[in-house]
Amino acid sequence: MGIFTKTAEYFRDRLGKTRAKISTSLSSVLSLGRNIDETLLDELEETLITDDIGVETTDKLMSGLRVAYRSRQIATTDDIVPFLKEHIKSYWPHRDRQLRLAETGPTVILVAGVNGTGKTTSIAKLGFILSRNNKMVLLAACDTFRAAAVEQLSIWAERIGVQIIKHKTGGDPAAVAFDACQAAVARNADVLILDTAGRLHTKKDLMKQLTKIRDVVARKIPGAPNEVLLVLDATTGQNAIVQAKMFTEAIDVTGIFLAKLDGTARGGIVIAIKDQLDIPVKFVGLGEKPEDIAEFNPDTFVEALFN
Repeated sequence: MGIFTKTAEYFRDRLGKTRAKISTSLSSVLSLGRNIDETLLDELEETLITDDIGVETTDKLMSGLRVAYRSRQIATTDDIVPFLKEHIKSYWPHRDRQLRLAETGPTVILVAGVNGTGKTTSIAKLGFILSRNNKMVLLAACDTFRAAAVEQLSIWAERIGVQIIKHKTGGDPAAVAFDACQAAVARNADVLILDTAGRLHTKKDLMKQLTKIRDVVARKIPGAPNEVLLVLDATTGQNAIVQAKMFTEAIDVTGIFLAKLDGTARGGIVIAIKDQLDIPVKFVGLGEKPEDIAEFNPDTFVEALFN
């Protein structure tokens, strides 16, 4: 789509905390003049795990690195970072990471995530950018369990200049989704974004409610939802993967919106998410403003981390 694109400089600036952490830890291991040996490789392995790249992903990287070392594909510590960059980038083969748009009728985006992940703000960012690119956007406040959730989404809708469908607190979330689908069709909306309750992934009844909303949407609008985005908080590190695994058991997650990536030194979690879940990170949140959203670009991301 291209409307979310940010420059490489923008990424480097926003990923400063993670880059500083990785640069510091790698520099301490790959010090000038040090030879590659098993001790160095063990230290590097521990460093990558500490940088939230994850045990499983690090094990794969280090296995490849050890093979390259023993076959003399790499000879000095100067070769290690380029090797890591090349192999991490290869985790993301060319595939569509852009927003899936409906061929006819409104594009429906179902957004899920645990409370506190930045879900509502992420929805606002999506709505803001889409509306600024001549899309008629409609929000649906399906998180009826908390009055604050409906109020927060309403404030964002007014702030970014889009319409919202909402019911009273405590109402049936699926009923809100039903009315929102009808309104989206009647008003010729281009995009309908549904907020859902910040469900704790350990509560099966709430996960069933999420599935019900998805089924209602599918019955009302053929082909919907076009996207099921799971918002994860980058600052939680490996816990984000645990949440993602639970949500994918309830709904078919098509993409991840990784929020708060600018505010953490744990950005390496992006690599672990791809390796362990094989769900594309489609969007990243890189600030507090509505425009601080970007499509995820693997090459730009990896270069920003290791620059």
